[in-house]
Amino acid sequence: VRSDEEIWNVLGLVEMINVIQELPMGLDTQVAEGGSNFSTGQRQLICFGRAILNNCRIVVMDEATASVDVETDAKIQKTIREQFADKTVFVIAHRLNTIIDSDRIMVMDAGHVQELDSPKNLMANPDSAFNGLLHSLGE
Repeated sequence: VRSDEEIWNVLGLVEMINVIQELPMGLDTQVAEGGSNFSTGQRQLICFGRAILNNCRIVVMDEATASVDVETDAKIQKTIREQFADKTVFVIAHRLNTIIDSDRIMVMDAGHVQELDSPKNLMANPDSAFNGLLHSLGE
């Protein structure tokens, strides 16, 4: 059981204080089935908050920003950079801008690791599959 103070602190870290304060019952608001009373991005940020509260050392994200607006995408990216800097975060992404700041990038093809290196090294290598993806997407 977490104190209200701990929860409010984490809500601040994931930029959800205003959203929760605007709810009629605040922290006592019941979460509907599947979190349907929150937007997709808000649900993502709440999940990050839970990971922070539980001090998760490993976080797996599968297309975490695929269905969110630009503002929420920025909040998610900021939360990942600031709150999970000393954690292992696996990001499955098709939007390459969401992983460009990563320590290492793994490119997979047909279930096999095609390459694994820093973004800097992958972008500098003209034969890199990651470099090819960047160019094909115009990034």
